[in-house]
Amino acid sequence: MTLKVDAIRECLEGVIPGTMATASLDGMPNVAYLSQVQFVDSDHVALSYQFFNKTRQNIMANPRATLIVTNPVTVRQYRLSLEYLRTETSGPLFESMKAKLAGIASHTGMSGIFRLLGADIYRVHQIQPVPGESLPAPAPQRSLLSALRNCTERLAACADLEKLFAETLVCLDRQFGIGYTMIMMLDKATGRLYTVASHGYEASGIGSEIPLGEGVIGVAARERTPIRIGHMNAEYAYSRAVRESAAHSDWASALETEIPLPGLCAPRSQLAVPIMAGQRLLGVLYVESPQDLRFTYDDEDALVNLAHQLGLSMHLLQMAADTVEEAPAVTPTSSQPRGAPLGIRRFAENDSIFLGDDYLIKGVAGSIFWTLLRDYADKGRTEFTNRELRVDGRIRLPDVSDNLEARLLLLGKRLVEREAAVRIEKTGRGRFRLRVDRPIRLLEEYA
Repeated sequence: MTLKVDAIRECLEGVIPGTMATASLDGMPNVAYLSQVQFVDSDHVALSYQFFNKTRQNIMANPRATLIVTNPVTVRQYRLSLEYLRTETSGPLFESMKAKLAGIASHTGMSGIFRLLGADIYRVHQIQPVPGESLPAPAPQRSLLSALRNCTERLAACADLEKLFAETLVCLDRQFGIGYTMIMMLDKATGRLYTVASHGYEASGIGSEIPLGEGVIGVAARERTPIRIGHMNAEYAYSRAVRESAAHSDWASALETEIPLPGLCAPRSQLAVPIMAGQRLLGVLYVESPQDLRFTYDDEDALVNLAHQLGLSMHLLQMAADTVEEAPAVTPTSSQPRGAPLGIRRFAENDSIFLGDDYLIKGVAGSIFWTLLRDYADKGRTEFTNRELRVDGRIRLPDVSDNLEARLLLLGKRLVEREAAVRIEKTGRGRFRLRVDRPIRLLEEYA
């Protein structure tokens, strides 16, 4: 039986460096260790190009090479016959290898030396087991296919985004044994990702943001490719707070406007997977662990499939959310706002909203909230629909695919977390109610 690369992927995790043999045109051999061998597909691998050394010189002159890789658990070795094809210096594969190599370098104390110059693509002509003793492979802890099946069935049964996000993170915990997870959505207008759900952390971090291209999550989103790191990596770590203030407003800049990003202080393994709906990027599914090498190629495959199911479900649910139920909304219990008036401030520069002196939200979600509050204050309105918000010019939604339902969910969660006197209550498909428990006073600030 002919072996393919996907059958030996556990040998490509970088635990035991590969050994590569090349030869010059006159037949002089050279043997060198490799920092990283990356799986591409069943017939190709990518090798890290870091130095212009003898191995590189030989390959440029004679594209044939032999590579020995080792299974870190069974110590079984395999000999690969390779042919050099090309070098990639940008794009998804390069970024994935760059992130993984940074983790390996940090783990081995070589961060100042390891720097990826390119991803060398090789065709694998043959794979042969190397004769010798090996250890038995351990029994798998769980069936990833079974976990994936159970998760997709549960996701398909979700009737709204809030349930879908919660079910996804619970399934990752119970079915996959992954305890630290989050879902981030893309704001195309600002080029940033914002947290809409998290699991396993002391603080939810709902509303925290990171830009495209920053860290594991940002790079995965920008390149639309999974990024997986198996060791602690300072280069791709996140600070626990992301600060962005209204720079031209003295009052706003004096207040706390950061929402700490949820996450482990020292993650040993990280995996970020883009959430796609067809060719459209919706966000990123991110998981992490305090354990080295927690996520394998098989985990990555399973979570990529789960993220595809999540993206499709999100797309369908957001389309359905714009369809208003024919049935009338339930009549609310009559109650008058009581207590001291609550001052709610809006800073027009970036739609930052403050409840008293406490920062709540900004951006499109802030614009939505202010629009609801204005209609309540000016017209006494409390009942709203997704459809009318979609076409309301005051909100300035960037386009029709801007995840309105996700922004409403984000806003509702932030109001609950802040124990605000104003809440958003879902009253049916495409319908919701603004509940106001205290008198409000709206104040607008301009630069």
